[in-house]
Amino acid sequence: MRIALAGLATSHPYTDARALRDVAQLTVWEPDPHRLDRFRAEHPHATVLPDLDALLAADPDGVVLTVPTPDVPPALDKVLHRGLPCFVNKPAAATREQLDQLERVVSRAPELVLTSSVLRFAPQFVAFDVPREQVLAVRATVRHDVGLWATGYNPWQDDPAVGGGTLVMMGLHGVELLVALLGPAVRLVGAAGAVRRHHGLRSEDTGVLALRWDDGVTGTVEVLGVSAAETYEVTVHTVDGERRVLLRGGAEELGYRSTVEAFVAMVGGAPSPVPWSQTRAVLDVLTSARALA
Repeated sequence: MRIALAGLATSHPYTDARALRDVAQLTVWEPDPHRLDRFRAEHPHATVLPDLDALLAADPDGVVLTVPTPDVPPALDKVLHRGLPCFVNKPAAATREQLDQLERVVSRAPELVLTSSVLRFAPQFVAFDVPREQVLAVRATVRHDVGLWATGYNPWQDDPAVGGGTLVMMGLHGVELLVALLGPAVRLVGAAGAVRRHHGLRSEDTGVLALRWDDGVTGTVEVLGVSAAETYEVTVHTVDGERRVLLRGGAEELGYRSTVEAFVAMVGGAPSPVPWSQTRAVLDVLTSARALA
């Protein structure tokens, strides 16, 4: 199996490559020499190619796409033009304009596109189940420090108009979990953000999103970008009390490996395990929140 890593714009593809190297031959393209050097040091047998066109011309069986958010639609268009399954590392869209462009591209072959928070595939979350008729309200709490952005690292991620900032980059995890749990019939009803500690950010280090599903269930996503530890928690309020699942740990516990396994199944011919209707609902909430906040 030949897997192409198209871009190394975030930390995620490095983790993806560790899960893939035992089952696939890796090829890679990344324009930043420092990121590429880091990758080559860890994967000396990977083949390096000069650009995306050359990467796709090498006839991979699947593509892991990780580029700055505005570059996702044109890059994904080239991948789908070749009929290749593609895992797009988050976020695939951060603004309404980006989402509109993305949707036009994905409409060509939605079954070939997987883009999701890895937490959807975390074993503990997969096993977490609450009957819908018992649900009163839900809450997701995302704790992931973003202080590194205040130093100027990866400025496109912190830019609300480019990568969406903390509300989108980190809020995606919470929205993804709640949509996976309750479905895509959801809309944003409120959003706000603020800088409480990491001064110098272009976006925010704390935020909140308020959601409402069509059947009346309400939800809250708390985004805490000031945190000593990385954790993700979902609380479901029921008539009998609260049900919780807490996600933390390494690649296994947070779903990275299970996500790669789902992508490998797509390379084998399976459709995307996440319907586009769910992905679009997640991105619609996030782009609406970005515009409002």
